[in-house]
Amino acid sequence: MKKIILSLLLLLSISPLKMMAQKNVVDEVIWIIGDEAILKSEVEEQRLRAQIDNTPIDGDPYCVIPEQIAIQKLFLHQAVLDSVTVNESSVINQVEKQLNYYESQIGSKEKVEEYFKMSTKELREQLREITRNQQIIQDMQRKLVGDIKSTPSDVRRFMKDLPADSIPTVPAEVELQIVSFEPPVPVTEINRIKERLRDFTERVNSGSSDFSVLARLYSEDSESAKRGGELGFMGRGQLVPEFSAVAFNLLDPKKVSRIVQTEFGFHIIQLIEKRGDRINCRHILLKPRIAAEDKEKAIHVLDSIANQIREDKITFEKAVLNFSMDKNTAMNAGLMLNEKSGTSKFEYQDLPPEVAKKVYDMNVGEVSKPFSMIDKSTNKEVVAVVKLKSKVDVHKANLTDDYQMLRNFYESKKKQEFISTWIAKKQKETYISIDPAWQNCKFQYPGWIKK
Repeated sequence: MKKIILSLLLLLSISPLKMMAQKNVVDEVIWIIGDEAILKSEVEEQRLRAQIDNTPIDGDPYCVIPEQIAIQKLFLHQAVLDSVTVNESSVINQVEKQLNYYESQIGSKEKVEEYFKMSTKELREQLREITRNQQIIQDMQRKLVGDIKSTPSDVRRFMKDLPADSIPTVPAEVELQIVSFEPPVPVTEINRIKERLRDFTERVNSGSSDFSVLARLYSEDSESAKRGGELGFMGRGQLVPEFSAVAFNLLDPKKVSRIVQTEFGFHIIQLIEKRGDRINCRHILLKPRIAAEDKEKAIHVLDSIANQIREDKITFEKAVLNFSMDKNTAMNAGLMLNEKSGTSKFEYQDLPPEVAKKVYDMNVGEVSKPFSMIDKSTNKEVVAVVKLKSKVDVHKANLTDDYQMLRNFYESKKKQEFISTWIAKKQKETYISIDPAWQNCKFQYPGWIKK
């Protein structure tokens, strides 16, 4: 099922070729699915896009791509019959993110319009249709397989009948607890940062400098700096509260806000445009630097704490409560959570690189030496110690240790089988016509060509 979903998402993705293909290819109808046509230009656009993105296509693209477009149309048709709809607000938010991404990659709104050969309004409408279809297909698939569940006896029977060479391999995983400490920033450094931002503000307000130019030159938010500090349209909930409170109170696009402190550093903000409950603004971010001696002091403190833990003078959990400044783990006994899996288990490649290096050769229960790392939630340097709570080596899956993973594996397989059966059924019920020149294919689902 995952393969089908990924293929459909690829087909639904937008690219500049989508808008230009019909100008560059002599169009013709090559497939008809129900009352929907598949054009040669659609297939050519997808082939060129895969080529540019270095996306492998498993087989002849002139066979694989039209088949996947046809599958997409089957799902969309069923969604109409089942009255599957999507949240338009979610669609709009996704489209605005996509437009912001294009501007970040291409350079400006005007360059995006030139690149796509259309106005922003036209591009926004095309993106809405594509995003809406993408979400409808996902919801339709979830609805089709929503009732597929398994019991422990189902999973046991499945494992019993599974050939040995088909049993999945479970990668090495670890669970970690962490005490994280951010060394204090000297007042002199904070004053230096504020003075620099005040200078930027005076230069912009006096007209001697352009905010976007200063952002490109000096802002330490590297992504927005490429766009002159522009963040793109966002709602209040998408911005940290301190930043949001100031940004949404700005009225004059020519003026600069007061200095705002957030967990990321110190900002000044300039309004670009308000649109309903969303705002587009620029900002310049500067981050205070930690002095080397303060970093060394923090490492010394954590080293002392780690020694107390090793000598059983204090538990790791107590150390977390008393000393840790990591808000994501402080109330969870320091247990690190994997955003990717939603669990506390990490494969080594999912860990911050500094942490992975420390724990690779550690034993369960061992506490590391202090080390410095970048906290990805704030992009600030912190010092930390970690404890290896549990470790599982690479192994073949078994019911005792890996039941949940095997259950997911079993249910995924059943869902894939259901979707395959559903597609075969729809092929029989749907009018399908394929141009003879496009029939010489080994399709994933052979029912497209009816005898």
